[in-house]
Amino acid sequence: MERAKEKRLSSARGERGAKLLFGLCAAFSIVAVFAIILFVLYRSIPAFREIGVFNFLFGKIWKPDWESKVTAGKLEYKDIFGIAPMIVTSLAVTLGAVLLGSVFGVFTAVFLSFYCPERLGRAFARLEKIPMLRTIPLKGFVQQIINLLASIPSIILGFFGLVVIVPIIRDISPNGLGVGVLSAVLVLAIMITPTIASLSKNALEAVPREYFEGSLGLGNTKNQTVFRVMLPAAKSGIMSAIILGVGRAVGETMAVMFVIGATPGKFPTSLFLPVSSLTTTIVQEMGYVSPGSIHESALIATGFILLLFVLLINLVLNFTKKEKLGGDTVFHKKLSQAQKERKGEGYVRVYKQKGGIQTALKWASVAFALTIVFTLIYLVGFILVKGIPYLTPRFLFGESKNGAPMLAPAFVSTLMIVFMTLLIALPLGIGAAIYLNEYSKKGSKFVKVVRLFIDTLSGVPSIVFGLFGMIFFCGICKLDYSLFAGSFTMVLIVLPTVIRSTEESLKAVPDSMREGSLALGSSKVRTIFKVVLPQAIGGIVTSVILSVGRIVGESAALIYTAGSTIKMPSGYSGTGSTFAVMMYRFQVEPVKGLGVNAMYATAVVLLVIVAFLNLLVSLVQKHAGKPKEKTKKEKER
Repeated sequence: MERAKEKRLSSARGERGAKLLFGLCAAFSIVAVFAIILFVLYRSIPAFREIGVFNFLFGKIWKPDWESKVTAGKLEYKDIFGIAPMIVTSLAVTLGAVLLGSVFGVFTAVFLSFYCPERLGRAFARLEKIPMLRTIPLKGFVQQIINLLASIPSIILGFFGLVVIVPIIRDISPNGLGVGVLSAVLVLAIMITPTIASLSKNALEAVPREYFEGSLGLGNTKNQTVFRVMLPAAKSGIMSAIILGVGRAVGETMAVMFVIGATPGKFPTSLFLPVSSLTTTIVQEMGYVSPGSIHESALIATGFILLLFVLLINLVLNFTKKEKLGGDTVFHKKLSQAQKERKGEGYVRVYKQKGGIQTALKWASVAFALTIVFTLIYLVGFILVKGIPYLTPRFLFGESKNGAPMLAPAFVSTLMIVFMTLLIALPLGIGAAIYLNEYSKKGSKFVKVVRLFIDTLSGVPSIVFGLFGMIFFCGICKLDYSLFAGSFTMVLIVLPTVIRSTEESLKAVPDSMREGSLALGSSKVRTIFKVVLPQAIGGIVTSVILSVGRIVGESAALIYTAGSTIKMPSGYSGTGSTFAVMMYRFQVEPVKGLGVNAMYATAVVLLVIVAFLNLLVSLVQKHAGKPKEKTKKEKER
């Protein structure tokens, strides 16, 4: 009896310990967000104190190389570090990109949800007669195109803008310059369109099917139903997608840096004027400042202001998410009105049998979707044609003419950072997901706070992660520029992805499996590790693949933590460059004998890796979604 009692007490202590451990994993995101805010603010205080918050925010001149005036033995920095033009530029470029990206994204989502045929043969009657083309999954192909475009590293999009979009704009620009506001808007629009399209598609497909069928039953055409019923009903989800696009656009660094012009201190008074945003100023000047100087503090303070913008956007996004699909939709109002009219004088149609505008909108959705598809095909084709001829064994594993290694260090550095990042992020993310799904109580305030901070952490711009990593890991922790510092910074970046993907997989595990295991006498911890987690392995694998893709494509956060050397890393305590960082380095210091062709070849490697990871995600999700076939013995039983 005493042994049984001790065993029960030991089991209870183990359960409490496991719950506490998982709770700490969930609380890590709260600690991470507060740490980022506090440490970035701490390093911004010298600039705010010396320059003045008002002068810093509303100053119109950014001239760090000006000689400072000395009055009464005190340095004056009035208007020398003013970021007002950069704030206006960031807002203007973001607004233009979001307006353009929202139109393309939402209409593409409408096309995918309601008008895109499942098979290519159904799109064109003549193709139905060709057996080979009849079975091609058109809708799946377009969806994969959208997903691939969403996962292309921002540095590739920036490079594409530099070599393709900038020359086009230069031909129509009155000042003969291709860089500027318009080029930045176009590149950012291409970048955020897939995100808006995917999330808007999910919102449209989440609208109850009864809305669609009920509208048709009232005598409306399909086009009227789509644009006057389904689209308004999904407005909450679509607004969330647009706000998320705003958050991504305002914090983007590398995609904008190549095409915006890099001239701080100018307001965006023209679409063709070279300017500078908050993010581009940080990345272009941070490498040349003196440690501990006011200039460095002013750049960090610029990052803090950017962080405040993003936090505000995240608050708006979370407020938008609280809006539920309710009875105040257009369809509900029209349906209730029709029901009242039926009680009186009989049936009265809600909509008129006219749909010219809706028909035009239908074809607009087709045109926008095809534009997105052709843009990606052209982007990929252009990079492949330009880069494949220079993708030689010498470039991949050899040395340049001056004896410097080519891409071999990037292979090693990327693998090392991926390994260390996943080694830390996976246990933290899986533990947090277990707590949120298996231990949390419905309506728990702690869980709501954790989810809010996870969403906040996922929205922090990569350049702010880089500043935090530089301040905390490189400075306070004395790691300097190293693969350790880069890996620890990447843990914060990929952690929300691991948590979300794992939690969704845990939710998909039937409760009957948990109940059956507990009924057989297993503890909750044993049930989680022996029953629940094996069933959720598909989501965990997906989170690993997505995390690897994020690490491979990241550049801004790693430049100021892991460094940007082209040499082979000596270990985790040494510096190293991933593929994206190496591509940036090739742009700053062109390879002798290759020039810009080194960037084309590196972009090909990045595209191949991204496409392969996207294919893996699709295969894992498809395999995880299929029920396992029973064996003969199981059928006999």
